Amino acid sequence: MTRPAKLNDPDVVRREYETETGLAARKAAYANAEGPNAPQLVFEAIAAANPARFLEVGCGEGELAARVQAELGCHVIAVDQSERMVELTRERGVDARVGDAQDLPFADGEFDCAVAAWMLYHVPDVEQALDELARVLRPGGRVVAVTNYSDHLAELKELVGREPSSAWAFPGEDAQRLLQPRFASVEKTDADGTVTFADRDAVLAYVRPSWALFGEEPVVPELTEPLVVRRRPVIFVATK
Repeated sequence: MTRPAKLNDPDVVRREYETETGLAARKAAYANAEGPNAPQLVFEAIAAANPARFLEVGCGEGELAARVQAELGCHVIAVDQSERMVELTRERGVDARVGDAQDLPFADGEFDCAVAAWMLYHVPDVEQALDELARVLRPGGRVVAVTNYSDHLAELKELVGREPSSAWAFPGEDAQRLLQPRFASVEKTDADGTVTFADRDAVLAYVRPSWALFGEEPVVPELTEPLVVRRRPVIFVATK
């Protein structure tokens, strides 16, 4: 088996998110997901905080930030290191800015709630990013941090000959330990489920744009039946 790229290598991250292609392909595959709806659980955790000021770090294409702004009526700011992701988020009417999770350009205690969803494993210094998230929260505010366990999509990685992502900077197995020193309480919600790939073409549509996880030229064998893959997201709600 070959090793995956380091997901927190700045050059890898920059290339992966220069366009929305890989991210869009990964999201499209979840139309065939079963089990808890992790994005909906994230939104509910935000809504429970009843924020007046909300920050999303690593906003991607901006769906969550736009939904929070529209449905919760709070002031929303979104940050991403990718200029393209910021452009797409601005097109949704959200105040989006290019920025670094390790050096957030905001005052202490500026936000009631902050979200870092499926992005902390891309940060070179994840502890510095967590320090920054805690710093910009008011006392009693909450961070919603979302990641995956290291065996997330294990069957898919095995199919294409990739090793499990045991070297992630913020795996589900270790996230609570990293969060606890910075927050008064940390609650965890597992959202395990499955994703079904109907055939080889469906697998290729997912893995080809996601070269950081699956390699530049992934070799995908023919499938004799649909491939059912475990997905293992985990949501942490950390209160300051």
